[in-house]
Amino acid sequence: MLLKNSPAPLDARSKELRRSVLRMMQGADRGHIGAAFSLIEIMRVLYDDILNFRSDEPEWQDRDRCILSKGHGCLALYAILADKKYFPDDELDKFCAFDGILGGHPDAGKVPGVEASTGALGHGLSIGIGMALAARMAGSARRVYVVTGDGEINEGSIWEGAMSAAKHGLDNLTVLVDYNKLQSYGPTREVLDLEPLLDKWSAFGFAAEEVDGHDVDALRTLLQPKPFAPRRPLAIICHTVKGKGISFAEGNPAWHHQSRIGDEGFKELYDALETA
Repeated sequence: MLLKNSPAPLDARSKELRRSVLRMMQGADRGHIGAAFSLIEIMRVLYDDILNFRSDEPEWQDRDRCILSKGHGCLALYAILADKKYFPDDELDKFCAFDGILGGHPDAGKVPGVEASTGALGHGLSIGIGMALAARMAGSARRVYVVTGDGEINEGSIWEGAMSAAKHGLDNLTVLVDYNKLQSYGPTREVLDLEPLLDKWSAFGFAAEEVDGHDVDALRTLLQPKPFAPRRPLAIICHTVKGKGISFAEGNPAWHHQSRIGDEGFKELYDALETA
């Protein structure tokens, strides 16, 4: 049974991060707002409460790795990386600018804190599996977290990777599925139905759980940095709302990506966020 998303208002931190996303979009007059807003609480909890990292030493060997496999949701990642001081805050104003480092998909060669260049969907899990295997071979306690989209897991490479992760008993690997139930051109149930999604991950050898992906306390509890089940990777189905926080964008596939919003349009977005 699918969990219902909490109707609780967004708190100050969640709104702050969403304002950073709108700030980047306004500078570039484009961006994947729906995909970013469904991710905010997932990324927030990972970086605020779970991941072991040093933003002043982004290549620290024993850091935990977080891969945003659904690279088009990068605005949420950039907002939290700037908040954690991986790069100067004013870089947010140069999203998709020629003199900026922040592109429309994350680039590990340019952006401190980005672990893998993603956006060609379906690749992040396999990269994360390699990182998890390397950590185990090195005897390191570091963990690997891979955040995927729901439309993304239509890709066969995701399920090939899942079988490999289970085969190798990678209990230092966690996959989080941003299950907002909309992909670029329609509902997942119509494009390629994913249900029963929890059972699929279980059948592929994962310990599998589901959670309201906007419930910060529930995410914190479920994501405690320890093996969830010995010798089994963990999959967490995060039930989210695409465009969460903007009433007229929530669950609306037209807001998967937006451009040429204009000053009046951004005023409406900021006003809607304040009442979320």
